[in-house]
Amino acid sequence: MGEHSQEHRLSEILKAVSDQTRRSLLTTLVQEGPLRVTELAGRYDMSLNAVSKHIKVLEAAGLVTRKTLGRVHLIEADLDPVHAVDDWFGQLRSIWELRLERLGELLEEGNDRDE
Repeated sequence: MGEHSQEHRLSEILKAVSDQTRRSLLTTLVQEGPLRVTELAGRYDMSLNAVSKHIKVLEAAGLVTRKTLGRVHLIEADLDPVHAVDDWFGQLRSIWELRLERLGELLEEGNDRDE
């Protein structure tokens, strides 16, 4: 996967979980397992259509999958895309760790000169 497409995927995932309702839907699915769309909608003070739109955003980001059994649509969490977010945060931590390490070296050099 190219760098641009990885960045786009990361943006889609972060955008999807930027909304409190979508985070709540995802949390519910992780805790309880696959649920019907109507079951999910019944837990929120919003229309079935509104909940369906949130689910579609989560689907586009790859955070949930939909299984259709006749007229029943089961929604299931898929946390594989979260690895992209973990990797990005890991890169940020590495950058800061390198900066802090270099700062420590500079401070140590300054202390050595002062002695």
